[in-house]
Amino acid sequence: MFARLSTYQGSPVPAEGDLSAHAQEIVRQVQDVPGFRGVYYLVDRSTGEARSLTLWEDERAMLESEETGTRIREETARREGQSIVSVERFEVGFSHLGSQGEGGEGE
Repeated sequence: MFARLSTYQGSPVPAEGDLSAHAQEIVRQVQDVPGFRGVYYLVDRSTGEARSLTLWEDERAMLESEETGTRIREETARREGQSIVSVERFEVGFSHLGSQGEGGEGE
């Protein structure tokens, strides 16, 4: 699996702001791209720094998604009043998401 990590900087997000307001639109744009496996959007409300992490089946799928990724990244940054600081690519060494019974949400 491979990952693309994009870093954004902009105005601080209000404490009461809805971080998922555009989530469905973003997921809709990327979910049918061949090799797409998932996305996370990480935000530091106090500094306005944000990161998006997209996960890809393999390196080829990630590289073939560059044009779509660039378009979505630029649209998101413009809408959120942010600038794109960096875009990095990584191979995923391992991953794990715990279930609720393993100390996940709800405990």
